[in-house]
Amino acid sequence: MSALFTEAFLTSLILGALTAGLPLLLAGLGEQISEKAGVLNIGIEGMMLIGAYVGFLIAYETGSIWLGFLGGGVGGMAVALLMAIFCVRLGLSQIVIGIALTLGAEGLTALLHHFQFAQSYPRLPAVETLAIPGLSSIPAIGPALFNRPPIVYLAILAVPFVAYVFRSTQLGLALQAAGDKPAALDAAGVDVVRVRTFAVLTTGFLAGIGGAFMAEVGAGIFIPFMTNGAGFIGIVLAMLARGKPLWVLLGALLFGACLSITTALQVAGVDIPTDVIQMLPFAAVLAILVLFGRRASLPPALGLHYVRGAR
Repeated sequence: MSALFTEAFLTSLILGALTAGLPLLLAGLGEQISEKAGVLNIGIEGMMLIGAYVGFLIAYETGSIWLGFLGGGVGGMAVALLMAIFCVRLGLSQIVIGIALTLGAEGLTALLHHFQFAQSYPRLPAVETLAIPGLSSIPAIGPALFNRPPIVYLAILAVPFVAYVFRSTQLGLALQAAGDKPAALDAAGVDVVRVRTFAVLTTGFLAGIGGAFMAEVGAGIFIPFMTNGAGFIGIVLAMLARGKPLWVLLGALLFGACLSITTALQVAGVDIPTDVIQMLPFAAVLAILVLFGRRASLPPALGLHYVRGAR
Protein backbone atom coordinates (compact mmCIF):
# COMPACT_ATOMS: atom_id res chain seq x y z
CA MET A 1 0.00 0.00 0.00
CA SER A 2 2.93 2.35 0.60
CA ALA A 3 3.45 2.45 -3.17
CA LEU A 4 0.14 4.27 -3.50
CA PHE A 5 1.47 7.26 -1.59
CA THR A 6 4.72 7.85 -3.44
CA GLU A 7 5.37 11.10 -5.26
CA ALA A 8 5.49 9.27 -8.59
CA PHE A 9 2.05 7.74 -8.03
CA LEU A 10 0.46 11.03 -6.98
CA THR A 11 2.00 12.90 -9.90
CA SER A 12 0.85 10.25 -12.35
CA LEU A 13 -2.67 10.20 -10.91
CA ILE A 14 -3.08 13.99 -10.95
CA LEU A 15 -1.59 14.28 -14.42
CA GLY A 16 -3.83 11.53 -15.72
CA ALA A 17 -6.92 12.99 -14.06
CA LEU A 18 -6.26 16.36 -15.67
CA THR A 19 -5.50 14.91 -19.12
CA ALA A 20 -8.52 12.59 -19.15
CA GLY A 21 -10.77 15.04 -17.35
CA LEU A 22 -10.24 18.11 -19.54
CA PRO A 23 -12.30 16.76 -22.50
CA LEU A 24 -15.03 15.89 -20.00
CA LEU A 25 -14.84 19.42 -18.62
CA LEU A 26 -15.27 21.03 -22.03
CA ALA A 27 -18.06 18.64 -22.98
CA GLY A 28 -19.78 19.19 -19.63
CA LEU A 29 -19.56 22.98 -19.87
CA GLY A 30 -20.93 22.88 -23.39
CA GLU A 31 -23.78 20.59 -22.41
CA GLN A 32 -24.54 22.81 -19.43
CA ILE A 33 -24.94 25.80 -21.74
CA SER A 34 -27.19 23.80 -24.06
CA GLU A 35 -29.34 22.39 -21.26
CA LYS A 36 -29.70 25.78 -19.62
CA ALA A 37 -31.22 26.99 -22.90
CA GLY A 38 -33.61 24.01 -23.01
CA VAL A 39 -31.84 21.72 -25.50
CA LEU A 40 -30.84 18.21 -24.44
CA ASN A 41 -27.78 17.70 -26.63
CA ILE A 42 -27.44 13.92 -26.86
CA GLY A 43 -25.27 14.34 -29.95
CA ILE A 44 -22.35 15.73 -27.97
CA GLU A 45 -20.48 12.42 -28.31
CA GLY A 46 -20.56 12.76 -32.07
CA MET A 47 -19.41 16.38 -31.84
CA MET A 48 -16.41 15.30 -29.79
CA LEU A 49 -15.55 12.52 -32.23
CA ILE A 50 -15.72 14.80 -35.27
CA GLY A 51 -13.66 17.36 -33.35
CA ALA A 52 -11.06 14.70 -32.56
CA TYR A 53 -10.76 13.62 -36.19
CA VAL A 54 -10.73 17.09 -37.75
CA GLY A 55 -8.42 18.45 -35.06
CA PHE A 56 -5.95 15.63 -35.53
CA LEU A 57 -6.08 15.89 -39.32
CA ILE A 58 -5.44 19.64 -39.36
CA ALA A 59 -2.70 19.45 -36.75
CA TYR A 60 -1.03 16.63 -38.69
CA GLU A 61 -1.24 18.39 -42.04
CA THR A 62 -0.25 21.88 -40.85
CA GLY A 63 1.99 21.11 -37.90
CA SER A 64 0.05 23.63 -35.80
CA ILE A 65 -1.70 22.31 -32.73
CA TRP A 66 -3.63 25.57 -32.35
CA LEU A 67 -5.05 25.27 -35.84
CA GLY A 68 -5.95 21.73 -34.85
CA PHE A 69 -7.91 22.95 -31.83
CA LEU A 70 -9.65 25.56 -33.96
CA GLY A 71 -10.47 22.98 -36.62
CA GLY A 72 -11.75 20.59 -33.98
CA GLY A 73 -14.02 23.28 -32.58
CA VAL A 74 -15.36 24.12 -36.04
CA GLY A 75 -15.89 20.42 -36.76
CA GLY A 76 -17.90 20.02 -33.58
CA MET A 77 -19.85 23.15 -34.44
CA ALA A 78 -20.72 21.69 -37.87
CA VAL A 79 -22.39 18.72 -36.19
CA ALA A 80 -24.06 21.10 -33.75
CA LEU A 81 -25.45 23.07 -36.68
CA LEU A 82 -27.31 19.96 -37.83
CA MET A 83 -28.63 19.55 -34.30
CA ALA A 84 -29.81 23.17 -34.31
CA ILE A 85 -31.52 22.85 -37.69
CA PHE A 86 -33.34 19.60 -37.00
CA CYS A 87 -34.21 20.11 -33.33
CA VAL A 88 -34.29 23.83 -32.55
CA ARG A 89 -35.76 25.06 -35.84
CA LEU A 90 -37.70 22.05 -37.16
CA GLY A 91 -38.72 20.68 -33.77
CA LEU A 92 -37.66 17.05 -34.28
CA SER A 93 -36.88 14.83 -31.30
CA GLN A 94 -33.69 15.95 -29.58
CA ILE A 95 -32.97 12.44 -28.35
CA VAL A 96 -33.49 10.71 -31.71
CA ILE A 97 -31.51 13.31 -33.67
CA GLY A 98 -28.72 13.35 -31.07
CA ILE A 99 -28.32 9.57 -31.24
CA ALA A 100 -28.43 9.66 -35.04
CA LEU A 101 -25.72 12.33 -35.19
CA THR A 102 -23.52 10.33 -32.82
CA LEU A 103 -23.90 7.13 -34.84
CA GLY A 104 -23.29 9.04 -38.06
CA ALA A 105 -20.14 10.66 -36.65
CA GLU A 106 -18.83 7.28 -35.50
CA GLY A 107 -19.36 5.72 -38.92
CA LEU A 108 -18.00 8.71 -40.86
CA THR A 109 -14.80 9.10 -38.82
CA ALA A 110 -14.13 5.36 -38.87
CA LEU A 111 -14.54 5.30 -42.66
CA LEU A 112 -12.35 8.36 -43.25
CA HIS A 113 -9.69 7.00 -40.91
CA HIS A 114 -9.69 3.67 -42.74
CA PHE A 115 -9.01 5.33 -46.10
CA GLN A 116 -6.48 7.88 -44.82
CA PHE A 117 -4.57 6.42 -41.89
CA ALA A 118 -5.37 2.71 -41.54
CA GLN A 119 -2.00 1.68 -42.97
CA SER A 120 0.21 4.27 -41.30
CA TYR A 121 -1.40 5.35 -38.01
CA PRO A 122 0.67 8.58 -37.87
CA ARG A 123 1.37 10.24 -34.53
CA LEU A 124 1.72 13.87 -33.58
CA PRO A 125 4.79 15.13 -31.70
CA ALA A 126 4.51 15.86 -28.02
CA VAL A 127 2.79 19.15 -27.25
CA GLU A 128 4.91 21.87 -25.67
CA THR A 129 4.03 22.75 -22.09
CA LEU A 130 4.02 26.07 -20.27
CA ALA A 131 5.53 25.95 -16.80
CA ILE A 132 4.24 28.46 -14.26
CA PRO A 133 7.31 29.80 -12.38
CA GLY A 134 7.42 28.74 -8.77
CA LEU A 135 4.27 26.62 -8.82
CA SER A 136 5.63 24.06 -11.26
CA SER A 137 8.38 23.11 -8.79
CA ILE A 138 5.98 22.08 -6.01
CA PRO A 139 6.60 18.39 -5.25
CA ALA A 140 4.10 15.88 -6.70
CA ILE A 141 1.41 18.35 -7.78
CA GLY A 142 3.62 21.00 -9.41
CA PRO A 143 4.66 19.10 -12.57
CA ALA A 144 1.15 17.67 -12.98
CA LEU A 145 -0.84 20.87 -12.51
CA PHE A 146 1.43 23.77 -13.39
CA ASN A 147 3.52 22.46 -16.29
CA ARG A 148 0.80 21.77 -18.81
CA PRO A 149 -0.03 22.85 -22.38
CA PRO A 150 -1.59 26.33 -22.51
CA ILE A 151 -4.94 24.90 -23.67
CA VAL A 152 -5.30 23.29 -20.24
CA TYR A 153 -5.07 26.65 -18.47
CA LEU A 154 -7.52 28.20 -20.94
CA ALA A 155 -10.02 25.40 -20.38
CA ILE A 156 -9.86 25.83 -16.61
CA LEU A 157 -10.25 29.60 -16.96
CA ALA A 158 -13.39 28.90 -18.97
CA VAL A 159 -15.05 27.69 -15.75
CA PRO A 160 -15.16 31.09 -13.97
CA PHE A 161 -15.91 32.78 -17.30
CA VAL A 162 -18.99 30.62 -17.94
CA ALA A 163 -20.06 31.12 -14.33
CA TYR A 164 -19.80 34.89 -14.80
CA VAL A 165 -21.85 34.71 -18.01
CA PHE A 166 -24.55 32.71 -16.26
CA ARG A 167 -24.78 35.04 -13.25
CA SER A 168 -24.01 38.51 -14.47
CA THR A 169 -24.83 39.01 -18.14
CA GLN A 170 -27.90 39.50 -20.31
CA LEU A 171 -26.83 36.46 -22.30
CA GLY A 172 -26.91 34.35 -19.15
CA LEU A 173 -30.41 35.58 -18.33
CA ALA A 174 -31.55 34.84 -21.88
CA LEU A 175 -30.15 31.29 -21.70
CA GLN A 176 -31.87 30.74 -18.36
CA ALA A 177 -35.19 32.04 -19.66
CA ALA A 178 -34.97 29.94 -22.83
CA GLY A 179 -34.84 26.82 -20.68
CA ASP A 180 -37.23 27.89 -17.92
CA LYS A 181 -39.92 30.02 -19.59
CA PRO A 182 -39.29 30.46 -23.31
CA ALA A 183 -42.68 32.12 -23.80
CA ALA A 184 -41.70 34.87 -21.34
CA LEU A 185 -38.40 35.37 -23.17
CA ASP A 186 -40.29 35.63 -26.45
CA ALA A 187 -42.70 38.14 -24.92
CA ALA A 188 -39.71 40.24 -23.88
CA GLY A 189 -38.70 40.54 -27.54
CA VAL A 190 -35.85 38.01 -27.56
CA ASP A 191 -35.80 35.32 -30.25
CA VAL A 192 -35.91 31.96 -28.43
CA VAL A 193 -34.77 30.03 -31.50
CA ARG A 194 -31.76 32.29 -31.91
CA VAL A 195 -30.76 31.91 -28.25
CA ARG A 196 -31.08 28.14 -28.38
CA THR A 197 -29.19 27.96 -31.67
CA PHE A 198 -26.35 29.98 -30.15
CA ALA A 199 -26.27 27.63 -27.14
CA VAL A 200 -26.14 24.50 -29.32
CA LEU A 201 -23.38 25.90 -31.55
CA THR A 202 -21.35 26.91 -28.49
CA THR A 203 -21.77 23.39 -27.15
CA GLY A 204 -20.49 21.96 -30.41
CA PHE A 205 -17.46 24.24 -30.42
CA LEU A 206 -16.45 23.33 -26.85
CA ALA A 207 -17.10 19.62 -27.42
CA GLY A 208 -15.07 19.73 -30.63
CA ILE A 209 -12.12 21.27 -28.81
CA GLY A 210 -12.47 18.59 -26.14
CA GLY A 211 -12.30 15.91 -28.81
CA ALA A 212 -9.32 17.58 -30.46
CA PHE A 213 -7.58 17.63 -27.08
CA MET A 214 -8.06 13.87 -26.77
CA ALA A 215 -6.43 13.27 -30.15
CA GLU A 216 -3.71 15.92 -30.09
CA VAL A 217 -2.65 16.01 -26.44
CA GLY A 218 -4.10 12.97 -24.73
CA ALA A 219 -3.19 10.34 -27.31
CA GLY A 220 -1.23 12.07 -30.07
CA ILE A 221 -3.12 9.90 -32.54
CA PHE A 222 -6.65 9.47 -33.82
CA ILE A 223 -8.33 6.12 -33.29
CA PRO A 224 -11.92 5.36 -34.35
CA PHE A 225 -14.42 5.56 -31.45
CA MET A 226 -11.71 7.03 -29.24
CA THR A 227 -14.17 9.20 -27.27
CA ASN A 228 -15.47 5.98 -25.73
CA GLY A 229 -18.52 7.51 -24.06
CA ALA A 230 -16.88 10.74 -22.89
CA GLY A 231 -19.72 12.80 -24.35
CA PHE A 232 -22.32 10.87 -22.38
CA ILE A 233 -20.31 11.37 -19.19
CA GLY A 234 -20.31 15.08 -20.03
CA ILE A 235 -24.12 14.97 -20.17
CA VAL A 236 -24.22 13.39 -16.72
CA LEU A 237 -21.86 16.05 -15.37
CA ALA A 238 -24.02 18.85 -16.77
CA MET A 239 -27.20 17.38 -15.31
CA LEU A 240 -25.75 16.87 -11.85
CA ALA A 241 -23.93 20.23 -11.67
CA ARG A 242 -27.20 22.19 -11.19
CA GLY A 243 -26.05 25.05 -13.38
CA LYS A 244 -22.73 25.48 -11.53
CA PRO A 245 -19.65 25.25 -13.79
CA LEU A 246 -17.36 24.61 -10.80
CA TRP A 247 -19.18 21.36 -10.12
CA VAL A 248 -18.57 20.33 -13.72
CA LEU A 249 -14.84 20.86 -13.16
CA LEU A 250 -14.82 18.81 -9.96
CA GLY A 251 -16.83 16.02 -11.55
CA ALA A 252 -14.57 15.99 -14.61
CA LEU A 253 -11.49 15.60 -12.42
CA LEU A 254 -13.18 12.76 -10.50
CA PHE A 255 -14.08 10.85 -13.64
CA GLY A 256 -10.70 11.70 -15.14
CA ALA A 257 -9.02 10.09 -12.15
CA CYS A 258 -11.13 6.96 -12.66
CA LEU A 259 -10.17 6.84 -16.32
CA SER A 260 -6.45 7.29 -15.67
CA ILE A 261 -5.95 5.26 -12.51
CA THR A 262 -4.70 2.29 -14.54
CA THR A 263 -1.54 4.14 -15.51
CA ALA A 264 -1.02 5.45 -11.98
CA LEU A 265 -1.32 1.96 -10.51
CA GLN A 266 1.16 0.63 -13.06
CA VAL A 267 3.58 3.35 -11.96
CA ALA A 268 3.04 2.24 -8.36
CA GLY A 269 3.63 -1.40 -9.30
CA VAL A 270 0.14 -2.51 -8.24
CA ASP A 271 -1.23 -5.43 -10.24
CA ILE A 272 -5.01 -5.10 -10.72
CA PRO A 273 -6.96 -6.68 -13.61
CA THR A 274 -7.41 -4.20 -16.44
CA ASP A 275 -11.09 -5.06 -16.81
CA VAL A 276 -11.74 -3.97 -13.25
CA ILE A 277 -10.00 -0.64 -13.79
CA GLN A 278 -11.79 0.03 -17.07
CA MET A 279 -15.10 -0.48 -15.30
CA LEU A 280 -14.37 2.25 -12.73
CA PRO A 281 -15.58 5.37 -14.59
CA PHE A 282 -18.89 3.78 -15.52
CA ALA A 283 -19.34 2.39 -12.02
CA ALA A 284 -18.64 5.90 -10.71
CA VAL A 285 -21.32 7.31 -13.04
CA LEU A 286 -23.88 4.84 -11.73
CA ALA A 287 -22.91 5.48 -8.10
CA ILE A 288 -23.15 9.26 -8.48
CA LEU A 289 -26.49 8.99 -10.27
CA VAL A 290 -27.86 6.86 -7.43
CA LEU A 291 -26.54 9.25 -4.77
CA PHE A 292 -27.27 12.61 -6.39
CA GLY A 293 -29.47 11.95 -9.43
CA ARG A 294 -32.70 12.80 -7.61
CA ARG A 295 -31.32 16.19 -6.67
CA ALA A 296 -30.47 17.15 -10.23
CA SER A 297 -32.16 20.40 -11.21
CA LEU A 298 -33.19 20.55 -14.88
CA PRO A 299 -34.89 23.40 -16.76
CA PRO A 300 -38.68 22.94 -17.06
CA ALA A 301 -38.57 23.35 -20.86
CA LEU A 302 -35.61 21.00 -21.40
CA GLY A 303 -36.18 18.88 -24.50
CA LEU A 304 -39.37 20.69 -25.45
CA HIS A 305 -39.63 22.40 -28.83
CA TYR A 306 -40.82 25.98 -28.59
CA VAL A 307 -43.37 27.22 -31.09
CA ARG A 308 -44.07 30.92 -31.00
CA GLY A 309 -47.66 31.65 -30.05
CA ALA A 310 -48.45 28.02 -29.15
CA ARG A 311 -50.41 27.33 -25.97
